[in-house]
Amino acid sequence: MEEEKLLIKNASQVVTCSGFAAKKGAEMAELDIIKDGAVAVANGIITHVGTTKEVLRQINTEEYLEIDAEGRALLPGFVDSHTHFLFDGYREEEFSWRLQGDSDMSIMARGGGIVSTVNATRKCAYEKLLNLGCERLDDMLNMGVTTVEGKSGYGLDFYTELTLLRVMDDLNERHPMDVVSTFLGAHAVPPEFEGRTDDYITYVIKDVLPHIRSERTVTFCDVFCEKGAFSVEQSERLLRAARSLRFKLKMHADGIGSFGGTELAAKLKIVSADHLLHASDAGIKRLARSCVVATLLPLTSFSLDEPYARGREMIDAGCAVALATDFNPGSSFSCSIPLLFSLACIKMKLSPEEAVTALTINGAAALGRAGKIGSIDVGKKADMVLLKFPSYKFIPYHIGMNVVDTVIKDGELYIV
Repeated sequence: MEEEKLLIKNASQVVTCSGFAAKKGAEMAELDIIKDGAVAVANGIITHVGTTKEVLRQINTEEYLEIDAEGRALLPGFVDSHTHFLFDGYREEEFSWRLQGDSDMSIMARGGGIVSTVNATRKCAYEKLLNLGCERLDDMLNMGVTTVEGKSGYGLDFYTELTLLRVMDDLNERHPMDVVSTFLGAHAVPPEFEGRTDDYITYVIKDVLPHIRSERTVTFCDVFCEKGAFSVEQSERLLRAARSLRFKLKMHADGIGSFGGTELAAKLKIVSADHLLHASDAGIKRLARSCVVATLLPLTSFSLDEPYARGREMIDAGCAVALATDFNPGSSFSCSIPLLFSLACIKMKLSPEEAVTALTINGAAALGRAGKIGSIDVGKKADMVLLKFPSYKFIPYHIGMNVVDTVIKDGELYIV
């Protein structure tokens, strides 16, 4: 079989973000930029990286489809490592209620909240979920996302949770984007277990987790460790059970208040702890000493008009920080990578360099995939983004505007 080869040459910048693990602290500002750069690809894998002059000396250009990237910057494909993109049941009325000052409790009393989406998703047919997911992945791909994490959690019953995970596996096979699946059965307590949270955790551990594990397509187990949802003790019980079944672990932690979730994440050495708006000083220090990626979600703070996670302090403390959209129908109905970048820089005080790292190599690390994606390194998947402009600094600067010209996914071209 003849090799499919691609050459991108004359790029104003090749922003490699080179590495095979999460970057922590001051390392996050190190992007490893090659001016007048080139990248060669064979069968979806990066084979050569360097200046255009260097790469052209090493290959036979007659074998390659060539892209002249003069005046444009080339970056690794973006990795959105925390989303809830698969659901039915929009909540536009709830957004209006919140603008009028309604509390979460009031919204729930009026039929809003997670349960509203759960009810709609439970009724949604497989094919409709598949079509909705495909449309949303198309939107993400157009903004440069080449790998996305998707959570279940809008079923909260065995059948619907399994359906959501199977749809994501189907999307992973059908759509160009890579979809990493996470089981979030502990997203909320379903109505049928109201007042019996411990019993629900026991049910998930004994009756659900083993079946989910037998699917062999689900990578992570997550838990909503927050006041009013699942306690630190309940979260630890679930996560330890999931680890015993060889799930990798994630957590929603300290997003609503300082609850001890950050400390639990460091204690269990999970892959990523997400939200962290109210992570304690001690929790941040523990994260910095651990291998846990701190995944921050500025679009959620923007949507809810709440304080932002202390990204600047976390990086200065030595944490590995990732960024993600938290795309969901309630608190962050957006998968806007451009707005995400700008908010991270303006509101969280990340530098443009740190923001790029957070959505590339560190996003990959938050999914346990930094050895395969997240940087432009020889041997990694050819997942890249070619911008319309000569520098990565245009991403946060051109506020809210998509600056992606072309997406390269597994060596295939997708013109935006």
